[in-house]
Amino acid sequence: MSSAWDAPDTDHRDTAGVTADGAAWLASAGTYPRSTLALWEERPHAPVVLPCGSVFDVVSAPAVFGRLMLDRLWDDGPGSGPVAAFRGRMLLFAAPGTAQRLPSLLDWEEWTADGRRDGRTGTVPPLLCHGNGDAVTVPAPLASEDSGATRWVTAPDTRHPWLPGPEILLWAAVRAARAAVRISISHASDPDAKVYDVSRRR
Repeated sequence: MSSAWDAPDTDHRDTAGVTADGAAWLASAGTYPRSTLALWEERPHAPVVLPCGSVFDVVSAPAVFGRLMLDRLWDDGPGSGPVAAFRGRMLLFAAPGTAQRLPSLLDWEEWTADGRRDGRTGTVPPLLCHGNGDAVTVPAPLASEDSGATRWVTAPDTRHPWLPGPEILLWAAVRAARAAVRISISHASDPDAKVYDVSRRR
């Protein structure tokens, strides 16, 4: 089922590829890191499937909402860890344990559809949290013309990258949802519609 959050990411910002240290960090998540590195030496344009939970967790957001989260992390917050675009979604690499904690934080803060009992809009869209027991496909270290929408947005470049935890991603998701509400209000569908400022109560 599609939604407004499923629109493709139109920001084609070029980033450097994964460094040797970044590739070593990614490969360390797998059972056979040396085999993964050997595969990448032979085929640097090949994506691989890596397990989550020990080296990193992954929070997968719809592309547009994921871009809003990144904007908050980069512009107002501490920055982000590695981030990839994959099949219309943003994969935010996070600290291990984030996948288990983030959904309960969002529910507790009532920013999910389930948490909003009064039906208010402006909720965080469903985030797919991949942790212990899950695996994700990560883009190849080097992008190719065939990779299309599967690419690194922020490529790993160190053996010990900083990874945001659940509280930081909660902060980014809530602010992204608020930004989305402001954007939808400011772009009225009817150009002749009257818009009233209701932010000040009398």
